[in-house]
Amino acid sequence: MATPRRLHLFDVDGTLIRGSAAAVEISRQLGLAAEIAELEREFVTLGLSAADFAVRARELWAQLTWEQVTAAFEQAPWMDGIPEVWADIRARGDYCAVISLGPSFFVERLLDWGAHATHASVWPAPPFTEPIVRSGILSPLAKVHTAERLCAELGLDLNQCVAYGDSMSDAELFRVVGNAVAVNGDHHVANIATHVYNGGDLRGAYALIRD
Repeated sequence: MATPRRLHLFDVDGTLIRGSAAAVEISRQLGLAAEIAELEREFVTLGLSAADFAVRARELWAQLTWEQVTAAFEQAPWMDGIPEVWADIRARGDYCAVISLGPSFFVERLLDWGAHATHASVWPAPPFTEPIVRSGILSPLAKVHTAERLCAELGLDLNQCVAYGDSMSDAELFRVVGNAVAVNGDHHVANIATHVYNGGDLRGAYALIRD
């Protein structure tokens, strides 16, 4: 593969999945919407670490099956136009990757939609027979480290990166890349983004930096 011109980095929760998250959609399949909402609240407002979140979510999801994961993925409120955006990125010789704090067994399914790579928190496969390994759970700062590693592998620098995100977990990455697109973003990212998009079609966000 020739050296790409740009590296596009996509968050999942709240960005590609509009108004929701992988953990929320998985929990909905198990009838645990209230329980995961409390965990989300603790993560956002009380400083619960991503690793602690994962450990407690794994306990909630003890009965999770592959069929429920598939249903959660297929029924999630995805932004329109994701495969089309990634196809255009590829056609232009750019590189697109997903970086998410969410479970790897969910996020990896986005490879089928055209992402070059996915980088997510490493979870055991359901039904779970193994515990969470805390060192495999990504943090907001790990998104920056992942971007740096990808840049080194691709022969790029962070100024050639475009990050797409919506919330606090994307802020660290937004501060170091050349372009950052807040997609239905909250106050953590809207004020530091180079571009702001509100809507339900990823093609609209991509159009802000496409040319």
